[in-house]
Amino acid sequence: MQIKHLIIFALVGMVALLGFNLIIGSQHEKNREAAISNATSKQETTDAAVSDTKESDSSSTSIASKPLGEQPKAILDDATAKIDQAQQADQARLAQMDDAEK
Repeated sequence: MQIKHLIIFALVGMVALLGFNLIIGSQHEKNREAAISNATSKQETTDAAVSDTKESDSSSTSIASKPLGEQPKAILDDATAKIDQAQQADQARLAQMDDAEK
């Protein structure tokens, strides 16, 4: 095989790989946009369920005002409160789904 044939073969291979990469990249971008839109709609429903309790907003600002010795406990308390809120929102969504199935 001559060197010019190898060069042509390599160029054709690179063009094929570039085309494949562009096709897969555009499909990945579409999937990513769909995932982001789903996450945004889920976040909006979670925000609506959690908007009744504003304690997490005030607690995150109050952590910095606590003495250094109490900050780790305040951080854990804040995380626990957020987990509880997320579980309540999840239970509310499950209840809505159960009502929709009936």
